[in-house]
Amino acid sequence: MTVRSQMAWPLRWVAAAVVLGFSAAIALWAFEFGKEIAGLDRGAQAELIRLRNELSQLREEREHAQSIANTAESLLKTERAAEERLVEQLKQSEAEKMSLKADLGFFERLLPTTASAGAEPLQVRGLQVDQESPGHWRYQLLVMQSGRQAQAFTGRYELTFSGTEDGKPWTLTLPGGAQPLQVKQYARVEGRVDGLAHAVVKSVLLRVMDSAGIVCATQTLKF
Repeated sequence: MTVRSQMAWPLRWVAAAVVLGFSAAIALWAFEFGKEIAGLDRGAQAELIRLRNELSQLREEREHAQSIANTAESLLKTERAAEERLVEQLKQSEAEKMSLKADLGFFERLLPTTASAGAEPLQVRGLQVDQESPGHWRYQLLVMQSGRQAQAFTGRYELTFSGTEDGKPWTLTLPGGAQPLQVKQYARVEGRVDGLAHAVVKSVLLRVMDSAGIVCATQTLKF
């Protein structure tokens, strides 16, 4: 014969209540834990949105700064180009100034202070020849007419370089022969002559001739 012990109904109800309470507690904890997890996720999303907004703002600020930098670089290049142009203009002005000073000195040396009585109608007031490099010469001459009412002179001028070449006599005239010359009151003429590099120039003869070939004025420059 088997003897079974049975729990009284009140105890069974108490045990069931305990189990149900424990289960309810576990369910409540799980619910609260899920809410906390969901809350953290929403916070992370909000933080991600904020970071994206900040990144977009930083990109806009970077693009604005890049635009300012590009504008500044363009202005700097323009300023440098303008400065280079000013330097070139200054150099050109200095060269023109030196040329004008040379011209003024040339005329001051050649122009007379007063007209001489009985002066010839056509005069060579100056002849200047400078050697630029071996075999290359640059010449300047000034031809004047006396009298304000003098008629225009039309003729030619001729330059003859004389010297030695390897110890022997040597002469050189302008390429093409005599060059045309027109003088109203005065005429300034300049040019270049290319000759032998090893020739030694000792004198230069200038002759001015009218349209008929008659020599009207001469001048000799010796070195």
